[in-house]
Amino acid sequence: MKTLLIANRGEIARRIIRTARAAGWMTVAVHTDVDREALHVRDAHQAYRVESYLDIDEMVRAAQAFVASHVHPGYGFLSERAEFVRALDAAGLVLVGPSAEVMEAMGRKDRAREVALAAGVPVVPSYSLEDDPRSFDYPVLVKAAAGGGGKGMRVVRSAAEFEEAIGAARREAAKAFGDDTMLVEKYVERGRHIEVQVIGDHHGSVCHLFERDCSTQRRHQKVLEEAPAPTLTDEQRAEITRAGVDLAREVGYTNAGTVEFLLDAETGRFYFLEMNTRLQVEHPVTEEVVRVNGRGIDLVALQLRVATGQPLGFDQADVTLEGHAIEARVYAEDPYAGFLPQAGRASIVRWPSDVRVDHALESGQEVSTSYDPMLGKVVAVGADRDAARRRLVDALDRTAILGLTTNTGFLRSLAADRPFADAVIDTAWLDRSRLPDGIGEEDPLAIAAWTDVAVQQMTSGDPHPFQPDGWRVAGPAAPFVVELDDRVLAVDPATGEVEGVRGALRSTSVQIEPLAPPADHVVDVKVTSRTGGHRYLAVVNADADRVELVVRGQRFVFERPDVFADHGPAAGDGSIAAPMPGTVLDVRVEAGQEVTEGEVLGTMEAMKMELALTAPFAGTVASVDAKAGEQVALGARLFLVEQSLVEQSEELS
Repeated sequence: MKTLLIANRGEIARRIIRTARAAGWMTVAVHTDVDREALHVRDAHQAYRVESYLDIDEMVRAAQAFVASHVHPGYGFLSERAEFVRALDAAGLVLVGPSAEVMEAMGRKDRAREVALAAGVPVVPSYSLEDDPRSFDYPVLVKAAAGGGGKGMRVVRSAAEFEEAIGAARREAAKAFGDDTMLVEKYVERGRHIEVQVIGDHHGSVCHLFERDCSTQRRHQKVLEEAPAPTLTDEQRAEITRAGVDLAREVGYTNAGTVEFLLDAETGRFYFLEMNTRLQVEHPVTEEVVRVNGRGIDLVALQLRVATGQPLGFDQADVTLEGHAIEARVYAEDPYAGFLPQAGRASIVRWPSDVRVDHALESGQEVSTSYDPMLGKVVAVGADRDAARRRLVDALDRTAILGLTTNTGFLRSLAADRPFADAVIDTAWLDRSRLPDGIGEEDPLAIAAWTDVAVQQMTSGDPHPFQPDGWRVAGPAAPFVVELDDRVLAVDPATGEVEGVRGALRSTSVQIEPLAPPADHVVDVKVTSRTGGHRYLAVVNADADRVELVVRGQRFVFERPDVFADHGPAAGDGSIAAPMPGTVLDVRVEAGQEVTEGEVLGTMEAMKMELALTAPFAGTVASVDAKAGEQVALGARLFLVEQSLVEQSEELS
């Protein structure tokens, strides 16, 4: 039996293990102390503890300890590090991926440009760092020459912003890739991100497996991905896939890789961006729609086939498309607060069972800021794009993660919104447009209040409140009074009517009709108000302090007011708190220093994302509670700025 070590974690490690085990390989997982109970560790035959997923020597020792012949790097971490490939070669081990030389050539965006030019593939116009920034045709994009995933990237719109932007991008790139070399390119305002999946063997064959569209992005990181690309003409598809194969042939590429292009929506011209010398996060959408001789494909199985010296076994003419697939990346982040990463314990996790879900998250699991915030991927397939889109919306309706904030509701609203349905979203759309905010707070508040009463009734004895026990809405005619977030509601459990008694619902009342008895934390109801009737499948968790629920992917938390709490005036707006748990990178001010509005006081980092902390107004730094290198919790006060009396009087006047 061949043995494969997976030098990665999370959902990609689980996905590789699944295919390898099915193909008869012995699988070895690696894990840090944080991940010792993780799902990918349980899925593998064997496991090996490492201090870091970035430690090359430890990965080699792990492979040698279990006599593994091959190592799969997944994506991220060491997946595009040429020195890792060389270390494996020296130890007599085989990477499931390209050679170190190819990885080195294509892993750096500057060298990859040269290969593209040699292959006759068009590239984006660029500038030299030696040039005067005042001479650039703005906007421009500064980006790390090494690495990818949106790290070390900044859009710059004027020469005045250039130095600050390139400094932040350098720091981010150095931290993420150990290399702060930067490129400056013309930024295409309305472009579509098209990538071509290629695969080559050691016998001279290189084929494309068609393309994906990954235009729906925030901060240069993908949110929704799909295959095939919905806006390409047949002629454009032929040109762009041929360009991907030409570039792969030029560099002598073997195994699976992705050639990324930017399609200018205004001119229809496309430009080479970079090549990812590894499996992509979004590879499932390709697997769901590409057929080889009429049969589905498994990219990991093809990778293992190539890595063991076998030929691909098919030609380009054998590759066809069937249907449409869309993938949604579920992240631990708050899309309505600048997409800031979130952390916490996932108390209840529900993934839909009738679509493909690649994930590594279960109920009770702790989500930390130590690694990338992606929790899983929900993939829907349909006969055409709209069928796939509608199925994805339905699947996200039934995806629920309680205990921490995720982007699930945002994804659901985005997939249901007209711009995505009409395929008009470009790479910068989310950065310049109003974000879809999905469901308002009125219906969730009514559901929370109604559920609270239901739980009160059901907890008068055994069994567990949400155990399926045939319970139906019934009870005394007198309404229950429920107080949530200082809002008082009257709930009549007999009729399902919820009325706002004080500062609650915008409408006079809301009627709730249970469509099924609550069971296992699931509430299936029809909510009718002045705006009409809507069916909701909510996942609810209630305790003595709050009622928490997820409705259409959106998480709502309603606190029970503390009658003994101090309700004095809140702290002033000059308090700058940590918007996410993470590490303070630097502190640029000291107590007593005068600052201007928007001046950077310091920076912090979490999940490989850097955030500037700025002064909310001009004034004096009253206190500095942050220290460089210090780990801080969400909400911890880092700076306090006091507004000058002059500024205050001007505001009042």
